Amino acid sequence: QVQVVESGGGLVQPGGSLRLSCAASGSIFSIYAMGWYRQAPGKQRELVAGITMGGSTNYADSVKGRFTISRDGAKKTVYLQMNSLKPEDTAVYYCNVDGNRRYYWGQGTQITVSS
Repeated sequence: QVQVVESGGGLVQPGGSLRLSCAASGSIFSIYAMGWYRQAPGKQRELVAGITMGGSTNYADSVKGRFTISRDGAKKTVYLQMNSLKPEDTAVYYCNVDGNRRYYWGQGTQITVSS
């Protein structure tokens, strides 16, 4: 089995910060990339940030300069540092793993940005 587990979500005020983590475990090999997606009510799931195992990153325009994605040396854990959070960042955030020539998804973690 393959497990993808997110943690670090919660409620935060506008302008605040949160740090998400995602750990992949189990029978997963040859990971190409890991990333974070989010889905707000009534919205399509969208890519927030991604990182390849070689270190290349990409971000949605809406989060550039505010969010930073990173990975550990083992390359099975990825983090998303979120600063200067806005109400429009409110969504369920999902970790995605591109490995074994397929995608694996976490359960999702709720982030609510509200005053």
